[in-house]
Amino acid sequence: VISPAKLTNYTPLQLDTDNKNIITQYDMHSVEDAGLIKMDFLGIRNLSILGTAVEIVRATKQVEVDLQNIPLNDPKTFKFLALGRTMGVFQLGGSGMTKYLVDLKPTNIFDIMAMISLYRPGPMESIPEFIRRKHNPKLISYLDPRLKDILEESYGVITYQDDVLLIAIQIAGYTWEEADKLRKAMGKKIPKEMAAQKEKFIQGAIGGGLPTEKAVKLWSLIEPFAAYGFNKAHAASYANVAYQTAYMKANFPVEFMAALATAESDDNEKIAEIVNECGVIGIQVLPPDVNQSLANFTVINESQIRFGLSAVKNLGSDVITEVIAERKEGGQFASLSDFVRRIKTRNFNKKSWEALVKSGALDAFGERNQMLSSTEEILDYARSSRRQEAAGQSALFGGEGSGHSEIKLKDVTPATEQEKLSWEKELLGLYVTSHPLEKYRDTLRQYCTAINSIRPEDDNSYLTIGGIITRVQNIITKKGDQMCFADIEDLDSSLELVVFPNVFLEHKAIIATDQIVLARGKISDKDGEIKMLVDGFKLLGDLDINEWVQKPRPSRNNWSRDPVSPEGPVLEPPMPSNLNSTPALRIKIPQSASPEIFSKLKMIFSEHPGNAQVSLVVPDREGTPREITTNFTVSNTDEFKEQLKIALKESMGK
Repeated sequence: VISPAKLTNYTPLQLDTDNKNIITQYDMHSVEDAGLIKMDFLGIRNLSILGTAVEIVRATKQVEVDLQNIPLNDPKTFKFLALGRTMGVFQLGGSGMTKYLVDLKPTNIFDIMAMISLYRPGPMESIPEFIRRKHNPKLISYLDPRLKDILEESYGVITYQDDVLLIAIQIAGYTWEEADKLRKAMGKKIPKEMAAQKEKFIQGAIGGGLPTEKAVKLWSLIEPFAAYGFNKAHAASYANVAYQTAYMKANFPVEFMAALATAESDDNEKIAEIVNECGVIGIQVLPPDVNQSLANFTVINESQIRFGLSAVKNLGSDVITEVIAERKEGGQFASLSDFVRRIKTRNFNKKSWEALVKSGALDAFGERNQMLSSTEEILDYARSSRRQEAAGQSALFGGEGSGHSEIKLKDVTPATEQEKLSWEKELLGLYVTSHPLEKYRDTLRQYCTAINSIRPEDDNSYLTIGGIITRVQNIITKKGDQMCFADIEDLDSSLELVVFPNVFLEHKAIIATDQIVLARGKISDKDGEIKMLVDGFKLLGDLDINEWVQKPRPSRNNWSRDPVSPEGPVLEPPMPSNLNSTPALRIKIPQSASPEIFSKLKMIFSEHPGNAQVSLVVPDREGTPREITTNFTVSNTDEFKEQLKIALKESMGK
């Protein structure tokens, strides 16, 4: 907020709830009414990611990337976008947007600008037509020849606020000042003002030589932009950052993914997505290593990234600093003894030692369980080494040659694969070297719905999911019965399970942390949090899964894609033929929805024919939900779900 004199002359101030930032006590509208300038500055994390990626390229390749002068016609960048490799790309990473990009196959930055602008409530209705016209120029048409100069760049589709203003001026005879009032009316979406603008626009267009029918049609094309249209400069700025992130990912993938992982290092779920994406584009993510890792995610070569030491829980920053500084000054650590001798900080203690061992950071020097079993001896060795160093003595324990003896590890049974993975999960937040579910990947694909594909629209759907239980919280009900809440995690995402007393009693023997199971039940989106109300569990590995899994089987699948082939990233593999049956689709109609919702839904259903039988859950006058089966069968695509969501929101005046 900007004022010509002291802010307190114009608005009262206060500290925010965290007592960190000064804010106005007036809301955004009152601030403007008081005559102050209000400006929004976006803190876009992607700019930091880009900066870090450029720094890593400079350090690893001695190449200077000038993001302001990269070629805007890079074939590799557009190939990545056309293949749907959008994870981590600014504004283009969502599943709905990715689907449209795969259909569009953009070939220039103007295509990206248009998609960023159109992928919003209202303008989104124009995306399928935009894509059709992109691939078939014969479909490009204009209601009036004068529109060609305005809309040629976007294949005749109204895309930006600027398009609306220029149409109002050149077709409907508006002045620039009047066009700005139209923009404000659309932005604030005031019904009375919009009705006045509609009449003014149509009459102006007719007066400008447009037939009445076309004038009305032109307004109907403009109206969806109310409150949602992007201005062209905003779209261009966003598209530029989107292209830059896509360019870095396509041309410097290992550096970009390391920068992205570093930026998201506090979010385990995001890191899991990033690790998965790295696998898809042919990059291996390795555990930390004291001889290679920096503090942040570290580029090793063209196909490998290592976890940074700061990602290891229970490892203090002073130990991390010491490891990196000592390695820089004295070279790589030659052995376990060499490492322990050279790390002199007193905070190198049992906690930090176990964190390094369990996370795999010391794998080059020994087997994890052997090192853990020798913890006390190793810490004694470290303390003695520090004492000798402080006393200026060169010999330690009477050793010869270098004056130092070597650590001898106890001869114990090596850690199991499951133990190693469990330690990685504990210390790094996810499984790195492998995944307990990896050997079940094909079974999960065949029988289960991927957790990350479950949407709010699946409320009340009956699904089967599979994964590893990561948390169990047992509780006692008011009646004294035992039930639990649990978290289950598949290869890509996680979901909370609600297990009521009768189901808990039947399956409590297998409801335990680290247990690998199938769970079937009803999806609940109560209070906006997706959960599964479980009615049965099955150990993943039992022989009679086929008979147990609820029919019909899942109609969609969103499992991790396979690694890249020499030709480039591989997209979603085809589903097995026996998984094509589609369950019914139940759509809840909010009690506050306007009556027009039903005509809108009918139109949407007609535009998306498919195999899913549609039923509507409609509240009666008392608010009791009643299910009505319709004659419509639809294709439950991302585009369909997005249009459905928009229609429902608009029907409630949101």
